[in-house]
Amino acid sequence: MSTDTSHKHASKFMSLVLRHEPEKIGLQLDAQGWADVDDLLQRMADHGVALDRPTLQVVVETNDKQRFALSDDGLRIRASQGHSIQVDLGLEALQPPAWLYHGTVARFVGAIREQGLRPGERQHVHLSLDRQTAHQVGARRGAPVILSVNAGRMHADGHVFHRSANGVWLTTHVPPQYIAG
Repeated sequence: MSTDTSHKHASKFMSLVLRHEPEKIGLQLDAQGWADVDDLLQRMADHGVALDRPTLQVVVETNDKQRFALSDDGLRIRASQGHSIQVDLGLEALQPPAWLYHGTVARFVGAIREQGLRPGERQHVHLSLDRQTAHQVGARRGAPVILSVNAGRMHADGHVFHRSANGVWLTTHVPPQYIAG
């Protein structure tokens, strides 16, 4: 397995356990989603995904979406967003830019027009700062459709926004009247 392939495999495995199924490897996350790095590395190795600290650092730093964050002291790690398990990332509410974007595919557009954007199994709806990033997100599932979200108007109407450590904008729901495109 090449280094890039092994890093990608490790990143996907870390996404699974830090965002969705820590119990899969017996990992304990605190209320803010942090795990002890040494514990994570040991439990990953026990499940066939062996990394040392320097390699973990490379995986965190080179992840194309910056999905992971290390604590300032380097002793803890967590996913930046995208959790389907309950965690409090401790993000402050922020005023979003006037427009944010969401990448999807055509088969979901009808339901989105009726119900708005919902987080599904995650805690938040993920929105991108620019159309290019939204295009990349949507392209993971097929031919992308980019929806524009009037985040400025949503915020003025009382909806709360947060920005994750990797720049993804988060909100709990985008009602259909705020969606264009």
